[in-house]
Amino acid sequence: MEKPWLQIYPAGVPVNIEPNQYPRLLDMLEECFTKYRDLPAFVFMGKTLTFGQVDELSKAFGAYLHSRGLEPGDRIALMMPNMLQYPIALFGALRAGLILVNTNPLYTPREMKHQFTDSGAKAIVIAENFAANLQQVIGETQIKTVILTSIGEMLGLKGAVVNFVVRRIKKMVPKFSLSNTVCFKDALKQGRKFTLKPFQTGPDDTIALQYTGGTTGVSKGAMLTNRNIVANMLQIKAWLSPVLQEREVIALCPLPLYHIFAFTVNCLAFMSCGGCNILIVNARDLPALIKEWRTHKPNIVTGVNTLFNGLLNHPDFSSLDFSSLKASVGGGMAVQRAVAERWQQVTGCSLTEGYGMTESSPVLTVNPVDDTMRLGTIGMPVPSTDLRIVDEQDNPLPPGADHVGEIQAKGPQIMKGYWQRPESTAETVKDGWLCTGDMGFMHPDGFFQIVDRKKDMILVSGFNVYPNEIEDVLAMHPKVLESAALGLPDEKSGEVVQVFIVKKDQSLTEAEVIEHCRANLTAYKVPKKIQFRTDLPKTNVGKILRRELRDV
Repeated sequence: MEKPWLQIYPAGVPVNIEPNQYPRLLDMLEECFTKYRDLPAFVFMGKTLTFGQVDELSKAFGAYLHSRGLEPGDRIALMMPNMLQYPIALFGALRAGLILVNTNPLYTPREMKHQFTDSGAKAIVIAENFAANLQQVIGETQIKTVILTSIGEMLGLKGAVVNFVVRRIKKMVPKFSLSNTVCFKDALKQGRKFTLKPFQTGPDDTIALQYTGGTTGVSKGAMLTNRNIVANMLQIKAWLSPVLQEREVIALCPLPLYHIFAFTVNCLAFMSCGGCNILIVNARDLPALIKEWRTHKPNIVTGVNTLFNGLLNHPDFSSLDFSSLKASVGGGMAVQRAVAERWQQVTGCSLTEGYGMTESSPVLTVNPVDDTMRLGTIGMPVPSTDLRIVDEQDNPLPPGADHVGEIQAKGPQIMKGYWQRPESTAETVKDGWLCTGDMGFMHPDGFFQIVDRKKDMILVSGFNVYPNEIEDVLAMHPKVLESAALGLPDEKSGEVVQVFIVKKDQSLTEAEVIEHCRANLTAYKVPKKIQFRTDLPKTNVGKILRRELRDV
């Protein structure tokens, strides 16, 4: 198979990585805890944990889990926003040989029940803010060990003030009643009385069940192995090596660590080079985020398009000092050209778009972090990764914008399969190729470009219309803040384009939108129905939910 991208691979980035460099993710962690012992690893609300402190605390937590009768291979759910407890619980669970089940704290009781029963989780670490929802479903799950924590629990004296505000003033902790719970600090205290039990695990053993978002059906647990996660961590580290200086990384982490992007990129890849993550508990609280940026002067920032767009439109953002910023990486959703261009203008740093899926641990492609990056593309495959474009019969297509097909990927980061779903696995992974469900094409030199998801494609009189293209054009309009495009059934043409728009300038009219679209889009792509809204439905990480708009 031809790999034209190798001819223009960034200088200093290896073509391949060694996925067996660490047989277990634990081996990498142990090395980091020793090598970077005195360096800061995580900072949250002014409190810092060094690598050495994370080492000791996670040992105690792992030992506590063993003391509760949990065995290697048992599943443990982690359900909390970004806070210091997350890496402690994460690494403690790994040291105990448990399989991680990262859980979105914003899940409804119905969604929680599905994930906990599907995974067979026996334990959970949960922030008290979400305990009322757990109360509703815990009786229908196998969960017997509940470790409760609070936002302020690891913050010392400041923590008492934080918890008072959260509980009493903001009233963010609904009343709940759960029996036989233990608070996080007590679990650590008890765990110090025990030692970790040895266990065996290998490269192909599952260490995480990372559930898909469920935006295209029932949420499924992607089985990620030691090799999957280690490989992707090394791939990210290799790709970003031109800007990642060992022991010098200060990464702003607004995306939640339970999300696969922040999990692998921030929590593991940056940590593996002695980097420090500045944890942001709520990415939507832009004033707080900007305050942390001003305090810590990060040299790398990760996020999604909506976050970068929101920052650019905040009045205080442009006053920040961007002199230390070396890389800005966008993932989780497409980075819009207008946002990327403005980010470059304001910060002096390019906004590098990456692409991947939960099923690929997640990173498959990234734009170069030097001046060879190409706006509008998702870059090229990371080391040891193959990509191809195929037609509906899985026949490979040649390069070129007139050869749009499904993107398929192969590499050591591709999941083992879906938890207890062999049929779904067989449909998604064919002969080692991950069928992404994303439509795109390859440029002749090896850059890849997405046009959209198969299921989001709009069919107008036999012509394929891709929502991302419409949204990119709308993002160019100075009065548009956010938009979403989807198909609306039509008797004449099958479907027409419908758009939902959040105004940046309240003077924006339908006529202005139509005029702008006509100037930039072929006639059949121009929206036939426009609806202005005050906001758009999003996932917890800021991805716009088109499916919810279909019901409007």
